[in-house]
Amino acid sequence: MDKKNMKSIMLLILFAVLLYLGVQNIDVVLDVIATVIGLVFPFILGGGIAFVLNVPMSFAERNIFGRGKLKGSKAAKKAARPVSLILAILFVIFIIAVVGGVVLPELGKTAMGLGKGIETGLQNLQDWIDSTFQQNSMIVEWVNSLDIQPQKIVDSVMQVLQSGVNNILSSTVTVTMGIVNTAVNVSIGFVFACYILIQKEKLMIQAKKALFALLPEKTVEYLLHVCTLANNTFSRFVTGQCIEAVILGTMFFVAMTVFQFPYAMLVGVLIAFTALIPIFGAFIGCVISALLILLVSPMKALLFLILFLVLQQIEGNLIYPHVVGGSVGLPSVWVLVAVTVGGSLMGVAGMLIFIPLVSVLYALFREWMYKSLKKKGVQVE
Repeated sequence: MDKKNMKSIMLLILFAVLLYLGVQNIDVVLDVIATVIGLVFPFILGGGIAFVLNVPMSFAERNIFGRGKLKGSKAAKKAARPVSLILAILFVIFIIAVVGGVVLPELGKTAMGLGKGIETGLQNLQDWIDSTFQQNSMIVEWVNSLDIQPQKIVDSVMQVLQSGVNNILSSTVTVTMGIVNTAVNVSIGFVFACYILIQKEKLMIQAKKALFALLPEKTVEYLLHVCTLANNTFSRFVTGQCIEAVILGTMFFVAMTVFQFPYAMLVGVLIAFTALIPIFGAFIGCVISALLILLVSPMKALLFLILFLVLQQIEGNLIYPHVVGGSVGLPSVWVLVAVTVGGSLMGVAGMLIFIPLVSVLYALFREWMYKSLKKKGVQVE
């Protein structure tokens, strides 16, 4: 019972007592955890914003200020970080403005003409079925027997929207407070992200000093290895996914413009935006786009589905392997697992986060496995 063992026993007893009290008062513990998360949430959000902005900022630093005559200039070195940060912010604002300026007005126009579009679209669909299946009298009779009343559909939609508006108006204070709270959190997070990016090297040095002071050297080295692996994996995934989404959206816009499909710009931006969601994103954009085109022309909607399958094959077999490829170093089956589990737990954000996260865990497990096999002298082909 030396001094070191006594200290370990006392810490174990203290942990057991705290664990017992925590289990007995689980409601209080959960409230405290929720309060703490609410307090630190702006800073967590700021860290996420900093990570996203760091990708275009680092690209600007390397390719604008890290080449040519500017590379050795002291003035350029001093101005590289703030100028690159401003360019990164402007780039993100530009992307948001393009999506908002193209998608939202088109969706607004579509919503405004929803009643007329449904009526015309259903009539076009019925006429197309009559002309296509005129040899098959059973199908024509079945279609004509359907009692589809577009006005009732529009009235039902308007009634649902009206009830939703009434509910929102009845809780105006709650909604307003939620908007204000979100705006404050985003503002604090954005300012915190800017501070992180401006002084990221200094913060990294301070974090390393603190870790070496608190933890054993081998533990710190392994933590730094994990952080480096996570940073590289997340950065490559974000960059590759964004480039792949832009290429896919451009392909749809050009192809639909050449073949004179309606909503070419809207569909191109929508496909690019939803393609950021791995595996399922492009199919979500395809369904929404096909429904919009269906109201204009059923035949063009069918041709759009064929075009989507063709472009998806080109993108999946030629573009994605070269642009994104093995950037996350994760086999396809584990990508599907990561997307499914992440989507179930956290929705769309979970799909985006879990692929690089599972990739990091997969890489760490692979390192451990090969070390373990090497120690045991086992060679696996």
